[in-house]
Amino acid sequence: MQKAQQEMTSVKAALLSFAMVSAIVLCGLGIYAADAANNHNAVDGYGVTASLR
Repeated sequence: MQKAQQEMTSVKAALLSFAMVSAIVLCGLGIYAADAANNHNAVDGYGVTASLR
């Protein structure tokens, strides 16, 4: 039997990176949209809230 080659090519690495970045962006947008729909203030990473009143 021949061994299957399991090496990471540059094309596979680029596709994996694109998929991971896309998933992170979509999850972030989903969380932001869910908070905005419930009238929650957006909170950044430093704990500072933006209130528009």
